[in-house]
Amino acid sequence: MGCTSCSTGKDGQPKGCKNNGTCGTDSCNKLTVFDWLSNMTLPNGATPFNWVEIRFKNGRKVYYKNLENLTLSIGDIVATQAASGHDIGMVTLSGELVKVQMKRKKISETPEEVFKIYRKASQRDIDIWVEAREKEEPMKVKARQFAIDLRLKMKISDIEFQGDASKATFYYTADERVDFRELIKLFAREFRTRIEMKQVGLRQEAARLGGIGSCGRELCCSTWLTDFRSVSTSAARYQQLSLNPLRLAGQCGKLKCCLNYELDSYLDALKAFPKTEVKLRTEKGTAVCQKTDIFKGHMWYAYEGEWMNWHKLTTTQANEIIAANAKREKVASLEDYASELIEEAKVDFENVVGQDSLTRFDKPKNNNRRKNNRRKNTNRNQNNPKKPRPQNNNAK
Repeated sequence: MGCTSCSTGKDGQPKGCKNNGTCGTDSCNKLTVFDWLSNMTLPNGATPFNWVEIRFKNGRKVYYKNLENLTLSIGDIVATQAASGHDIGMVTLSGELVKVQMKRKKISETPEEVFKIYRKASQRDIDIWVEAREKEEPMKVKARQFAIDLRLKMKISDIEFQGDASKATFYYTADERVDFRELIKLFAREFRTRIEMKQVGLRQEAARLGGIGSCGRELCCSTWLTDFRSVSTSAARYQQLSLNPLRLAGQCGKLKCCLNYELDSYLDALKAFPKTEVKLRTEKGTAVCQKTDIFKGHMWYAYEGEWMNWHKLTTTQANEIIAANAKREKVASLEDYASELIEEAKVDFENVVGQDSLTRFDKPKNNNRRKNNRRKNTNRNQNNPKKPRPQNNNAK
């Protein structure tokens, strides 16, 4: 972390990030972009692209035209045009890469209404902006309480102030349509500012707020993923994953976006596999597919009535038997094919000490000292038997 808000305090304790991932040093930003064309010069006579990418709170990016021909670089805080007043944002990209991004997001270079960059933000602009940002968290707590009091089925997930503190945008999620007219009146009376309500989806909410996924890394949607594609349970079924909704759901409660990452590779690998519903007909009986291993290219079949005995085949062998069945021919048995796959297990390493066992701390330690002491005592007693005490027969 390179920003001052993430450094340690006076007493040596860490402050923690006060900007929630929106600091201006480009060290803990969301959706950061590396400008790999920054060191390349333009051809002779070419003019630089005058559009700039500006990022606002929680990864919201807008493209503005640099009509004033300001010298801007990544990390500069600028004042931009808004519908009313001005907004404060940070430059995240400039130059030819902006053209590539606009083309990818299908944004026209000649829109009907062009928003421009006014100037680089002064210290007074930054002070007003920071002061407004500090009000957002306590406002969110009050706004949620107001929504609960009015019994509205909605969740206010985030609040974003405009740079000049003249307007506050409330982002909320709801399953149904919500009548929040009374809520807006209550907000305007309490917060004394213009109010705008925006409904976002659950995935957009997770992207704005961020978090840690089940893999231990930051959420893809809050770091680099910008387009949300539809994810279905068939993606998990093709990858042979458990259809447990708790494991397949992400931070947003929807199916994880990462289920689509390797789906194409699995679909290409499954082209070599026969369909699992196709039965193998042998002279010994009919075999049904029980399991497939996509990585090793193996399939397990079991005879009808003998469900506990599985026979491992390769995809080539399974396709060979299916081709023979298509010609109305039957093979002798699956055991003939399965015997060819018997291989000796190769030991890559030997776990001598037992340090690789995950359950090595679960078993209680054997107290060998006590056992050794008991053995020594028994040996001593056997070697040196106790002599009987002489009885005192002196009668008084």
